[in-house]
Amino acid sequence: MEIAPEHPEDGPAIEHLLDLAFGPDRAGKTVYKLREGIPPVAELGFVIHDPAKPEIDGSLRFWPIVIGEERVPALLLGPIAVAPEDRGKGYAKALIWHGLGVARALGHRIVLLVGDAPYYEQFGFARALATNLTLPGWVDEARFLGLELVPGALSGVRGMVGRAA
Repeated sequence: MEIAPEHPEDGPAIEHLLDLAFGPDRAGKTVYKLREGIPPVAELGFVIHDPAKPEIDGSLRFWPIVIGEERVPALLLGPIAVAPEDRGKGYAKALIWHGLGVARALGHRIVLLVGDAPYYEQFGFARALATNLTLPGWVDEARFLGLELVPGALSGVRGMVGRAA
């Protein structure tokens, strides 16, 4: 497997993977409202593929967001998707570890996501780090998780998560 930066020509293949993973109605979810009309962070878009195959096997993007009235900058991880035939091969884990490493190296401090806590805890995400934060729509609170790329980055941060634009 090979992780590479996302390129503009990957867009249709990524959208196809996302449809397979989340369905075509995914745009109605709260986190999509935070992404609407805002491009993902260009240097934090990645694809994964088997060099023996021409198609993309997985994709990960991060989006800029802000928290609270102070507009503390943060990242929203996701969506992440892996082709059905490639699930269970560790592609999602590889993409997440890679993406978090690049985000940290670029100086980002906070990452939020809505996802399955038992899975994302292996990367350091925790519900406790997001308890003082709210999203602008309904989500299962147990799935709203935070990660400090810099220890203490979420200390004292509270409020509504908003669009970075």
